[in-house]
Amino acid sequence: MSSPALPGGTLLQGDLALSRFGYGAMQLAGPGVMGPPADRDAALAVLREVVELGITHIDTAGVYGPRFTNRLIREALHPYPETLHVATKVGAERDEQGGWPPAREPGDLRRAVHENLEDLGLEVLDLVNLRLGNAMGPQPESVATAFETLVELQQEGLIRHLGVSNATAEQVAEARAIAPIVCVQNMYNLAHRQDDKLIDELADEGIAYVPFFPLGGFSPLQSSALSAVAARLNATPMSVALAWLLQRSPNILLIPGTSSLAHLRENVAGAGLRLSPEDLAELDTIGR
Repeated sequence: MSSPALPGGTLLQGDLALSRFGYGAMQLAGPGVMGPPADRDAALAVLREVVELGITHIDTAGVYGPRFTNRLIREALHPYPETLHVATKVGAERDEQGGWPPAREPGDLRRAVHENLEDLGLEVLDLVNLRLGNAMGPQPESVATAFETLVELQQEGLIRHLGVSNATAEQVAEARAIAPIVCVQNMYNLAHRQDDKLIDELADEGIAYVPFFPLGGFSPLQSSALSAVAARLNATPMSVALAWLLQRSPNILLIPGTSSLAHLRENVAGAGLRLSPEDLAELDTIGR
């Protein structure tokens, strides 16, 4: 059976050619994103299929597992194809309760970068996002000390490109005043469109926007509206949500995650769904 065509094309960020349809590796860890996967062979097969499908952008983090997911990526794909780029995140850790407390002191960040290098089997990380805020979302605070630490690691040759995650517009501006960034990774979807203005500004500057939780936080009413559009198109709500994101702005990169081969292929095919102007107008009412 032939693979579905990879939707969205590629987006050039710095010297990284990233497929607009990427893959988020978070779900490869065990329950609660803790410990090893329940089916290790299946997790390795998903990662190998990611590359077979032509995806060149994998999103991960050392806190997934913690460290199990990065080691799976290395086992499945190292030595990496020249076209494959792995983006990771630093700025949080895991506690015994499965929480995600911040870890943004200079020593925390340096340790996290070196652990990512070790677990992924790399000498330099393609892209490191500074994870800000907390599990409740972005929080107003200065990013200067933490971001300057990552800039120092970049100058030492350990990081190629920088980004920010879970950030306010003000934090994005503060980081950009310190050093160039190639992406912003925030929660955004049809129902949560607080970053509409930021997405458009970043697009004008050639900076990628990477939404997470493409179906997160929908109310029952919003979910039913999405389902109605999906039913009319004979598609799944997830397919419609992913297709809408790709059509929302040319600087959007998708990173849907799954631990299932079938679901991975469904996501790729679904994101290639072409929404009409009428579909888009109806969907736009969900988040406005």
